[in-house]
Amino acid sequence: MLKHFDRYIFFRLLTITLFVLLIFIFIFIMIDFSENSDDFTDRGATFKEIWTQYYIPYIPEMIRLVIPVAIFSAVLFLTGQLSERLEITAFKAAGISLYRLVLPYFAFAIVAAGTISYLDSYIIPKSNKTRITFENQYLKQKNERIDRSDIYRELSPNSMMEVNYFDENQLTAYRVRFVDYDSLEIKKTLLATSMSWNREKEHWVLTSVTERVYSDSGYVQTKFSGKDTTLSILPQDLARSTSDIYQLSYREAVDYIASIKRSGAGGVNIPTVQYYGRLAYPLSIIVVILIGFAVASVRRRGGKGIYLAIGLTISFLYLAFMKIAEPFGYYGAISPAMAASLPHITFFIIGVILLIRTKK
Repeated sequence: MLKHFDRYIFFRLLTITLFVLLIFIFIFIMIDFSENSDDFTDRGATFKEIWTQYYIPYIPEMIRLVIPVAIFSAVLFLTGQLSERLEITAFKAAGISLYRLVLPYFAFAIVAAGTISYLDSYIIPKSNKTRITFENQYLKQKNERIDRSDIYRELSPNSMMEVNYFDENQLTAYRVRFVDYDSLEIKKTLLATSMSWNREKEHWVLTSVTERVYSDSGYVQTKFSGKDTTLSILPQDLARSTSDIYQLSYREAVDYIASIKRSGAGGVNIPTVQYYGRLAYPLSIIVVILIGFAVASVRRRGGKGIYLAIGLTISFLYLAFMKIAEPFGYYGAISPAMAASLPHITFFIIGVILLIRTKK
């Protein structure tokens, strides 16, 4: 009997979740299209481009964002239905504990969390690149660039670089200045009108270069029309944006954060919190299933309406806690890993307490 119950719960959760996901995706596309249709028309986006380069690539990200809510809704609906029909009461009367009844829910949670983790590592970053490229061309309403002008990077403990402006489309930096120094004085400076990235040879090409080597008697100045140079700085180190981490696989994200640290750039906590947030995000599925089952497994006055009200309240508090914790990680008040995982840990503990306090 229990094996039949397990299969029933697993596939009913799957069916309801897919149905809710389809509704959410449909609503999102309709609202987004109504808001952005004027921009699509004004900037010349074709119908084919809108769907193949924006909405279809957006679907994996939509699924990632709303699947905890979809699963939470499925758990509340299905468990509430079992409770209203006294099926859970019958199981308990037969000596079957709620801890046993929750097992198929956790099996579904693990499968769903693993699926989202795989999508987030391999599928979603690629689709996000396509979508964000489209947005930058047709829907560029705000600048997500972290580094806009007066960019400083540390090349080594005794060397630094200053860039007045970097054009990420042309991969060219303008008004570049290099300074070599020791603990007492400046040893050498190098000024360049521009610095362009050579894609084939993967190095920088300086133009209109003025080099000054300092000594106790003054300095020696040398000018070059052009000069090739190899730096530890790559183009992506000068064109960071707040959406970078969501366009990278987990391994690429680790390399990206390491490159920021290597270049001496500030703001490394922002992508670090975002990276740990991606890693921890699948845990939200386990948390919402635990809370949803604990809340809906007890028959309550008000029927499904009370389950919906409780679910909306918990969802709001959960999301609010996640958004409140992130800035503490950005500014170093707590570690990035803690900022990303604290909301999930807190609500998991709440879910465990609710399940323990539920009548068995």
